[in-house]
Amino acid sequence: MNNDIKIINPGDFEPENHFYPKALNAQLHAMVGHFFNLDHQRILKRYGHLNPQVDLKYLEEILTYPCRHFFWGGADLFYVTTESGNRKMVVLETNSCPSGQKSMPPRTDSDEHRGYRFLIENSFIPLLKKKRLPKGALAVIYDKNYMETSGYASTLADLTGEPVYLVPFYDQEDSNVYFNEGVLTLKTEDGEVPIRAAFRYVTQKPWNRIPPTTKTFIYNSTLVCLAGGRNKLLANKAYELFNSELAGSGLRISMPETIKDVSKLEIPLWVQRFGGKAVVKNPYSNAGQGVYTITNERELDSFMKEDYAYDQFIVQSLIGHYEWSSSSQHGRFFHIGTIPNKKGNIYISDLRVMVYSTPKGFFPCAIYARKAKAPLTAEPPENSWEVLGTNLSIKKGENQWDSDTNRLMLMDRKDFNSLGLGTDDLIEAYIQTVLSVVAIDKMAQNLISKKGAFRSKLFRSLDNDETLVNEIML
Repeated sequence: MNNDIKIINPGDFEPENHFYPKALNAQLHAMVGHFFNLDHQRILKRYGHLNPQVDLKYLEEILTYPCRHFFWGGADLFYVTTESGNRKMVVLETNSCPSGQKSMPPRTDSDEHRGYRFLIENSFIPLLKKKRLPKGALAVIYDKNYMETSGYASTLADLTGEPVYLVPFYDQEDSNVYFNEGVLTLKTEDGEVPIRAAFRYVTQKPWNRIPPTTKTFIYNSTLVCLAGGRNKLLANKAYELFNSELAGSGLRISMPETIKDVSKLEIPLWVQRFGGKAVVKNPYSNAGQGVYTITNERELDSFMKEDYAYDQFIVQSLIGHYEWSSSSQHGRFFHIGTIPNKKGNIYISDLRVMVYSTPKGFFPCAIYARKAKAPLTAEPPENSWEVLGTNLSIKKGENQWDSDTNRLMLMDRKDFNSLGLGTDDLIEAYIQTVLSVVAIDKMAQNLISKKGAFRSKLFRSLDNDETLVNEIML
């Protein structure tokens, strides 16, 4: 791929460049299409009917909550149950700048831009109109996922009628991008180009080259990443703080039991506390990197032998088969998994729900699922990641990525049926996603002073990881 800055002009959008081949001609499952057509009032009515303990006025305020920083996010959820059949959607993590558009079938036959248009037209452009911006051009900045980032750039050009700069912005690389007194600036053959607003898909340590606060409007800012969008440690603290706020409303973010601020030496103690089965995470990685599933001594020993870039970890209860899931304070959850295939195999799958914030509140944008490589069995696996890991990203080298699309499950007529989900499950997943995004947005607000400066001391008290703190560009 060419690492040079490209100029995308109106009329450049070609669907085959911005969707996976299997999604290009896929037909949206009728049930998913019906879910996307539900407005807030119908969702509230249905959710309140099934959950009479929920304060619907409070839930309506959350669905119409105006985000200040976290405008576009995606939650990864597991569909789980208990031995007594209590099913729920559990939030594994919430990503700022998530992928998903290239996997989404169209809602209608005339829906050429699909989710790219919904997000840019209803969320990004209205925000531009509300903000005081420096003079300059529009840009999309990225460090992976060229298929989607070029899709956003082409859609933005089509909707604004002006050229859009498509800008690679990799970690640890001499770049044609820098900040000049808070304004994102590009070095091009024609000279320096200031940017008034940038759509960001920079995911690998974005805080080491993009400050948390800038004069250029960045959608989403790296403040969101530090507050929980790419920081699993702070995300968990954000969820717990918001769950305290939600107490009495009948709502809460469902998540695995999580132990935070764990040093490497402590990890075996916490794995033992979870019955010898746990998930250990480097809090600042994403795309399936830095997640370690531990179900036996060999996997724990293997983890402990390695060196890691950061000082802090989180340890979570492991959700697997009923016979070998962690025992946590909330009981034992296990995966519902896919409908058995013709060989009788059930696979673990997760669900990615992407939402965006608008002046009228939150709306779903894209949904897809991913299944693990190996089927779920009652016997604990030798290699647990093959049975538990669902992420599709494959790191091939520095700034080089591929994707295992064989395990991608679309919301189309073919794949959706094998997930075993209904409309109420999609509503639950959507509400859990919105709750997690609001929690992180509130954490981001706490990390900014009244004068608009990043509160470094507060951040350090919440996440005292020296390596991370030293990476943050201020």
